[in-house]
Amino acid sequence: MTKTSLRLIGYVRVSTAEQARSGLGAAAQRAKIAEAVARDGHQLVEVIADDGEHGTSLQRPGLRRALETIAAGDADGLVAVKLDRVSRSVVDFGTLLAWFTEAKAALVILDPGIDTTTAAGRLVANVFASVAEWEADTITERTRDALTAKRARGERIGRAAVVDDANLAKRIRALRSKGMTLRAIADKLTTDGVPTVRGGVRWQVSAVQSVLGYRRPPARRNTELPDPRPRRRSRKAA
Repeated sequence: MTKTSLRLIGYVRVSTAEQARSGLGAAAQRAKIAEAVARDGHQLVEVIADDGEHGTSLQRPGLRRALETIAAGDADGLVAVKLDRVSRSVVDFGTLLAWFTEAKAALVILDPGIDTTTAAGRLVANVFASVAEWEADTITERTRDALTAKRARGERIGRAAVVDDANLAKRIRALRSKGMTLRAIADKLTTDGVPTVRGGVRWQVSAVQSVLGYRRPPARRNTELPDPRPRRRSRKAA
């Protein structure tokens, strides 16, 4: 089976200003990318570099330009030498992998062998994505547990919250245990003239939910990245 030829953008990152000035590491990355792209029968559209940029954030001008080029349909994917050239954060890499999936674009990282155009490469990518999701969930749990511990010690956490008022929280839970709906509880607190924790006169369902353990699902979209589907063109139209 003949593998489809792709138009790939090479991505190079050097992490310090000294490397950016001297070019240390960049030339080797470019050479390995060119060799791998030629070996697999793909086309190297261009090589984009982030000079002196850290890999702990996705806010890099070169990376953004590469993603915008892919989203516009002027390239089919991105190739880099090592995972840490693209990102040093497992969570950020999971976000980036989701972006490529939504953009229907290829992500190729020579080390550790991530290639979303192959079954084996997708398997490796999915392992990293699972680890990224686990790490993100773990961070959320640790933060929530830390805030709960501080509240238990009577410490105020940011703006006032319903759970900071033990008596009020107890009352809401008691009403819920009697089978009242969230809306009914909110309306009763309003009717009874109970002020909200921020001094308001009308209770919202969301405030009642927070006492009962509801957590709004975290947004999966990372606003640091460009829209993966703004103007994608077919290769025939390009």
